[in-house]
Amino acid sequence: MTLRAPLSILIVACMLSGCLSQDTQGLQIESHNSEFMPEIISAVDISYYPLISSLNHTFYDSNGDQVDFIQSLKDAGVNTVRLRIWHDPSHSGSSLQEVADFSEKIKSLGLKLWLCPHYSDTWADPGAQDQPRAWDGLNYSEVKDEFYQYTSDIVSDLNPDFVQIGNEINNGFLFPHGEINQNKTQFLELLDAGSRAIRENSGHARIIIHYAGLESSSDFYGELSSLDYDIAGISFYPLWHGKSIGRVGDTLTELAQQNDKDVMIAETAYPFTLDWNDWTNNIIGSEDQIIASLYPASPQGQLDFMTALKDEILSVERGVGFCYWGADMISWSGPESNNGSVWENQAIFDFENKLLPVAGVFNVDTL
Repeated sequence: MTLRAPLSILIVACMLSGCLSQDTQGLQIESHNSEFMPEIISAVDISYYPLISSLNHTFYDSNGDQVDFIQSLKDAGVNTVRLRIWHDPSHSGSSLQEVADFSEKIKSLGLKLWLCPHYSDTWADPGAQDQPRAWDGLNYSEVKDEFYQYTSDIVSDLNPDFVQIGNEINNGFLFPHGEINQNKTQFLELLDAGSRAIRENSGHARIIIHYAGLESSSDFYGELSSLDYDIAGISFYPLWHGKSIGRVGDTLTELAQQNDKDVMIAETAYPFTLDWNDWTNNIIGSEDQIIASLYPASPQGQLDFMTALKDEILSVERGVGFCYWGADMISWSGPESNNGSVWENQAIFDFENKLLPVAGVFNVDTL
């Protein structure tokens, strides 16, 4: 998922069999069954939480009792936390150092770490994949070297359980060098360099490739037949990707069979209300943006949508889980902020910071 400004958003193991692969350096890699990896990925993206926590918000469970935010997610059944990384952000948030610091808290609670480097200084998505400013002026070969070393450093320093090579890379990444329509060969070479960097610096991290939506996903992943990766992930938001949950299952089944890979929903979310809790325009604000006839914008509708989507994912033979994006994005800067959250009606805590029923979808006993 990509948020570019308050008023807009730009497009966010099959019951694991044990097998080993070996990279070009001779390091043995566990590509499936591993003690480091949960059987089913029950994840949240809470990349804004370091900012939110600095503002001293108080959170509550469904009974109204005060809880620790991250512990409450674990208690609900979350087993994996996804965090974005920006190379050199112009403002505070999602820098490598911040993510490194936050990841220590995540690991201390026994949660798995899923890293999502955008390979940009800001949001990367199908419409914008600007390379880091620090790499401007470098030729392709130099950019590939920087990219390889940067990825190696991230993996060796943070020791993640999952690494996503880029964010929603439908059209490529690291523009202009890795733009698919202009430089498909370079795009594939960059992906290969990223994969090698991960394999050579981790004996357990699983590699995720992330595509936004359903349309043309089969063609996209078909181009990656020679790439070493583990999980094909897609984003699914009814606003942008259609209103058929059944089609999600059909698409993931096709991707799993076509590519012999595990598959998952790398991003999704749904509103519990169409109201707002600050003066920042929200992404979702009307019934025509959601599947209102089946899943109204209510706490129960949010839970029912996620339950139906989870059931669809796990009906796929190699469906390995899902990630709820923006689970933390309450109105962090106050009720009158016009530069706050565009997502507070899709968070998993309500406007009083009380845990919503949708948290039940993460329970491993229901997966």
